Amino acid sequence: MIHMDALEKIFGKTAQMTVLKSLMEHPDDFTYLSGIAEATGLSHSSVARVIAPLVDSNIIIEKPLGKQIRTFRVNVENDATKLIIDFHSKLNDVLE
Repeated sequence: MIHMDALEKIFGKTAQMTVLKSLMEHPDDFTYLSGIAEATGLSHSSVARVIAPLVDSNIIIEKPLGKQIRTFRVNVENDATKLIIDFHSKLNDVLE
């Protein structure tokens, strides 16, 4: 049986939510687009497409390494991100 967490049960499974949940699992770690793609099973281009609005809203931090390499992690200092993480945790507790 495939485990579906509470966010997926309520809002459905989207690429953007998959990326966000993957980054929330390791909140202190920066990772590359290719690492996110590998961890989520999404294509590199899908990750690049759906991570942009998360970066724009400051939910995800982008840290360039050189001219072409970008890394990402969840912005644990952002109030909206804190609410999302707390909501996700509490929702899983209630629905499991």
